[in-house]
Amino acid sequence: MSHRMSAADSCLGRPLWVLALLLAIGAVHAAQPAGVPGRDWGDPAGEECVECHRTENPGLTQEWNHSQHGQAGVNCLDCHKAEKGDKDAFVHKKQLISIIVSPKDCARCHRQEFDEMDGSHHSKAGQILASLDNLLGEVVGGPAAVNAGCRQCHGGKVEIGKDGRPSLETWPNTGIGRINPDGSAGSCTACHGRHRFSKAQARTPDTCGKCHVGPDHPQIEVYNESKHGIIYRANVDDMNLGSDKWVAGVDYSAAPTCATCHMSRGGDQPKTHNVGERISWTLRPPISKKINLVKLENGDEFDVEEGGEVPQAGDAARGSRVVQVLTWKDRRDKMADVCAACHGKGMIEGHYKQFDDVVELYNEKFAKPIAAVMAELKSAGYTTPDPFDEKIEWTWWEIWHHEGRRARHGASMNGPDYTWWHGLYEVAKHTYFQWIPELKEVVLRKDGNELFADAMLEKYFRPIDGHSWYFEGMNKDQIDKVRKGFEERYGKGSLK
Repeated sequence: MSHRMSAADSCLGRPLWVLALLLAIGAVHAAQPAGVPGRDWGDPAGEECVECHRTENPGLTQEWNHSQHGQAGVNCLDCHKAEKGDKDAFVHKKQLISIIVSPKDCARCHRQEFDEMDGSHHSKAGQILASLDNLLGEVVGGPAAVNAGCRQCHGGKVEIGKDGRPSLETWPNTGIGRINPDGSAGSCTACHGRHRFSKAQARTPDTCGKCHVGPDHPQIEVYNESKHGIIYRANVDDMNLGSDKWVAGVDYSAAPTCATCHMSRGGDQPKTHNVGERISWTLRPPISKKINLVKLENGDEFDVEEGGEVPQAGDAARGSRVVQVLTWKDRRDKMADVCAACHGKGMIEGHYKQFDDVVELYNEKFAKPIAAVMAELKSAGYTTPDPFDEKIEWTWWEIWHHEGRRARHGASMNGPDYTWWHGLYEVAKHTYFQWIPELKEVVLRKDGNELFADAMLEKYFRPIDGHSWYFEGMNKDQIDKVRKGFEERYGKGSLK
């Protein structure tokens, strides 16, 4: 154990040091890896790795030493050892090792966590090759931007050279859906930063905010402005983030973090590494749908949109067999159960009512009619089959992919500024004063008139009450109501 003693520790009398060690072991006992020490972990040959890296990489070694792994005796070789025939294996100091520690490697001791993560939304994040996002990155941006940008969050395929080491173009990478040489998908260190692998760090909103950030999915910004985020920052010292069980309403009550709602224990819900189980809407596509979750015997899973054909347990599906189906209501009930650890029924139902209303407003007033017009433009030859070669396609992309998502995420996580000013306000502004003028330009360029554009607006926009102000102007009652309130506050004649 000498490698786990700092210089200061060595100056302590033995009784104090022994007491400190016993306390440390007691604190981490509940999180020790499964198996037998010295056989399943604690490989004696790994002690040499520790001694060498303590000199070569003192920061790395110190992080490991402070971790539960270090205190439990899990050493370098336990995680980095490789088997003969592994694509990413190479000999280092007479040991066959791999630089990459994949989820399959972690599953040697953390099988339940691996099974929950494998097949989840997170594990599939690296499968972005066929997406419009990837097309923009690779073609409009460039491969270097994708490697250092997109794939550092989504993950990407790690290529291995002839020497068994990962290529510099594809490594380092801790993307949550990284595609590993052993066939596994994901990266545990995306959330549990190596080499400390801290539970507390994985539970902080900032960990999720590395990727869930920015113009198209600003969850961390929404959380920070929400009441949850404000209370968390004010009471972070009361959050008990290092607790082994970390049950909402029991081990802490000040505020939830991302992990609380999507992964951790609360109410009757056990902890899970499947982040999608409690999500009832998909807020990613142009038009949101409620989603049912189908779990398969082989560990994979997939969503079926509301109204789609949902298989039953026991049915064959996608080369496997269905073992469980969670309807969108089941998924919502799971989330509501966690909410109930700190909130009453009325609060929870009110939140979901307001959230659903915003999603439906976005869907019905903007997304569905615009998507229908875009489809007719393409069908009638006003735009080409290729994406992003018309200005109107870029405008529509940002309406749904940026502003529409911000509105929906804002409503889902109680962020009023993102629901309105960064969300639906910009959706409306860009629909009326960018997308519609561009619609008319596209039609005028081909036909020499705007008749087709006008017909599209009449067909898809005018029947929706929310657009009546655009066609007919705001009515006198609406304006007078605003004028009255404005003048009561600022004086007669103040609203010009």
